[in-house]
Amino acid sequence: MKRGASKTKSKGDRSKPKGFAGALRDLQLQTFQYAGDVRPGKQTPQRVVTEVDIAKPDYHKTGMPKSTSKMLPWVIEVKTPQEIEKMRAAGKVAREVLDIAGKMVKPGVTTDEIDAVVHEETLKRRAYPSPLNYHGFPKSCCTSVNEVICHGIPDDRKLQEGDIINIDITCYLDGYHGDCSEMFCVGTPTPEAKKLLQVTYDCWVMAMEHVKPGRHYKEIGGIIEEHVFKHGFTTVRNFCGHGIGSIFHTNPNILHFKNEEPNGQMAPGHTFTIEPMICEGSAKPLMWPDQWTATTYDGKRSAQFEHTLLITEDGVEALTGKTESSPLQFWEQESEVFKGKWLGNTKDAVEKSAEISKVEESSS
Repeated sequence: MKRGASKTKSKGDRSKPKGFAGALRDLQLQTFQYAGDVRPGKQTPQRVVTEVDIAKPDYHKTGMPKSTSKMLPWVIEVKTPQEIEKMRAAGKVAREVLDIAGKMVKPGVTTDEIDAVVHEETLKRRAYPSPLNYHGFPKSCCTSVNEVICHGIPDDRKLQEGDIINIDITCYLDGYHGDCSEMFCVGTPTPEAKKLLQVTYDCWVMAMEHVKPGRHYKEIGGIIEEHVFKHGFTTVRNFCGHGIGSIFHTNPNILHFKNEEPNGQMAPGHTFTIEPMICEGSAKPLMWPDQWTATTYDGKRSAQFEHTLLITEDGVEALTGKTESSPLQFWEQESEVFKGKWLGNTKDAVEKSAEISKVEESSS
């Protein structure tokens, strides 16, 4: 193996507990009552990034982040112009990798195959796949199928006709993270799945459209909950959006339900994610024995979208926004909130969105 080549973990692999912990995990797997049809498959060994020219987060060896967020929830880091440029670069890489991963989605493809491509494409761009070994997470991206709300671990389960899948990509480039996720349909979605995806997308865009300097982060959740409730859906309360930068998860916490939490006021230079998880039935999560995978408690489907966002003087823009080559999905074409590829609510972002969405439509 060449110097700096990516390899897999063996000794000390946190994704496969040993001894008593391993025996307990095996027992849990044998007796666990799953909510829906998705089951954990076989995982390939965890990879390790050893390339010397790729910047790595502080947890890449131990699994434990050393950097922490501010103690007070309303204290939010304001990025410098230099930091914003690095965030733009990281967001661009994350978008490129997500688009590549999405093109792989079709019946018969395993989520482990998607993860392998995500890993290699991230490294090609001299970036580190942020999920890898974050608190021991065993893979380079999250793949959440059907009833899986979030943090699904890629394995050898083959995607099936009618599945819906969220692929969550975060890339760490030059000391900064770019985080985004999107839904993809395996074959032709059912009418019920299309409705869930459309409502999830629309509430997400509505929440992002609300972002402007001077407004409060707590207002985001009410916008999301009110919209999805009208359509008979629910919003997950156990997981939230987050501030992001040189630290993967930091202030502010972005709750996706109506709340009065003092999570701060929006200001230029803030970078964060909005990533609502919307469910057909119960929003109560069921945690699998792997301590990562969260599914709906009733086995009904869940959907999610995510951007890394930057607040500017006149609004907000998506640092992980789509490009000319990104696919235009049905929920973007049929949205009653915003038609086309949403890139932000600033004048420049709206003009750019119209330009690249038109290119996509004329070439399709």
